[in-house]
Amino acid sequence: MVFLPQEIIVRKRDGEVLTRGEIGQFIAGLTDGSVSAAQAAAFAMAVFFRDMNLTERVALTEAMRDSGTVLDWSDLGGPVVDKHSTGGVGDNVSLMLAPILAACGVYVPMISGRGLGHTGGTLDKFDSIPGYTTQPDNALFRKVTKEAGCAIIGQTADLAPADKILYSIRDVTGTVENVSLITASILSKKLAAGLGALILDVKTGSGAFMPTLDRSRELAQSLVAVANGAGTKTAALITDMNEPLASAAGNGLEIRNAVEFLTGAHRDPRLLEVTIALSAAALELTGFSGNARHAAHAALASGKATERFSKMVALLGGPADFVERMGQHLQPAPIVRDVFAAGEGTIAAIDTRGVGMAVVALGGGRRMPTDTIDHAVGFDRLLGLGAKVDGKTPLARLHARDETSAADATARLIAAYAFGDTVPSHPLIAERVDPVEFK
Repeated sequence: MVFLPQEIIVRKRDGEVLTRGEIGQFIAGLTDGSVSAAQAAAFAMAVFFRDMNLTERVALTEAMRDSGTVLDWSDLGGPVVDKHSTGGVGDNVSLMLAPILAACGVYVPMISGRGLGHTGGTLDKFDSIPGYTTQPDNALFRKVTKEAGCAIIGQTADLAPADKILYSIRDVTGTVENVSLITASILSKKLAAGLGALILDVKTGSGAFMPTLDRSRELAQSLVAVANGAGTKTAALITDMNEPLASAAGNGLEIRNAVEFLTGAHRDPRLLEVTIALSAAALELTGFSGNARHAAHAALASGKATERFSKMVALLGGPADFVERMGQHLQPAPIVRDVFAAGEGTIAAIDTRGVGMAVVALGGGRRMPTDTIDHAVGFDRLLGLGAKVDGKTPLARLHARDETSAADATARLIAAYAFGDTVPSHPLIAERVDPVEFK
């Protein structure tokens, strides 16, 4: 029978369950042009209001995964793992997790993204490093993964191309915030990388896209169920984003923070706990026989994780001495000064999204998709919940390009902090969602 996209749209509009074949035909039509942008928008809106069951979500994810190349790493002879975060502020975990896992004998071909809204993007961080290639060809990607054990790069054109098309349509039609569509979008890109296992970091709190625990749990459970249904062993941690995870927010500043973390010069306690927990969970998914937390700590303490990071940077075109001479390679901002609160007291709440938008106001994020990122700007020495502030204790240190953006970002940062006598308790790792058997 002739494929008619409108029939599938009508069936989903009316709340019917689509078959694997129908979903596969529709997604194939996105890439071959037999489904128009208007029809894709109608499909996304129908799913937005009628949603999808688990079987449909798996079928949608697999169809989008298979719309392009699916990588094969069987020649490496070892476990292949990746990690995905739903996004936050000061969330530079990937920069340390990938080399930690590599030092533990796991291969990490990490497909990362750029900043979205108030959240920073891993690729934007690596663009701070002179010469680093975030879009290598497949041969270089494979070479770096094999030799360094990890390679952090961007999505190539032939990985899940249907997702790029559908996401661009969802972005302008008000259909982004649907768990079925979010699940398929995230997982299609990750699973196209040919993974054996995947660990997910689903954020919750004032700096997360899913600010409530219930919504974060819904997304985590969907991601874990669908990924396992698609054949990739996957688990998730739901972690707190009611304050910046690292004490730095901004691309080059988060790179500096990550290198100091790897070398042991400075490790933010909350960042350390989340990084180790995710690293250990990833190792456990591979069937790691030893104590996974101990192995992750040992990779840091021995310097092996730092060596892997340094090798990855050099193989992808960055300076061979980046770790040793980081200060000479990272571009400094012209304006560096402390930011003080208007009053004093104990920090009782942080609008973490507001902190992220202050970085955007400095030029460290994008107002428009075509904007150029300023990698030098942002904040470091950010204080967290429970810290006491007075006229001598700054909230953070500002790094800005000019006085206009500095003034705007300063006002935004100050407004993001609230003071009081009671500091709410937010568990750093709220929950864990373990692999489930797909039925």
